[in-house]
Amino acid sequence: MNTTTTATPKWNVKQLALAGLMTAVLCILGPIALNIPISPVPISLGFLGIYFICSVLGMKLGTLSVIVYILLGLAGLPVFTNFSGGPGKLLGPTGGYIIGYIFMALICGFFVDRSKGKLVPTLIGMLLGTAVGYLFGTLWLSYQQSIGFVEALFIGVIPYILVDLLKLILGVTIGSQLRKRLLQAGLLSS
Repeated sequence: MNTTTTATPKWNVKQLALAGLMTAVLCILGPIALNIPISPVPISLGFLGIYFICSVLGMKLGTLSVIVYILLGLAGLPVFTNFSGGPGKLLGPTGGYIIGYIFMALICGFFVDRSKGKLVPTLIGMLLGTAVGYLFGTLWLSYQQSIGFVEALFIGVIPYILVDLLKLILGVTIGSQLRKRLLQAGLLSS
């Protein structure tokens, strides 16, 4: 007796195309950066990209998009801040923030998926994800620059909090509207 079962694919072609499109968005936003004299960490639009992607795709597809982005950068494509790429970028002062993107995406996306469009739980998740992204970045910056955690916090996080809050609001506002449209069109599943 032949008991062949056909597994339902986790993601369909349209969802994977959306994930690829969101990876492209992050590849466009990620390199845009403004270097500031008080820190080896530039102001970049990477966090905006993460907030937007997770607001649109949720946890699984959002995290997939972020991982593909990091792999593209690791392969040498100039998708990291200041149009850089390669393994050296992950070993530099901002490498912890880049790795932190994965955990940000997991946390932010998890809350987007669970909040069912409610703003407060989504924002709480985004803030928690941001805190985890900051933690990874600060720990690595502290190690890489041979400075204390608190000093790394003051040069790698504190100057960016207000700007990152603005990015969070912008990413969630635009991303949640796009998510609603994609859900209505049947291109995403809730």
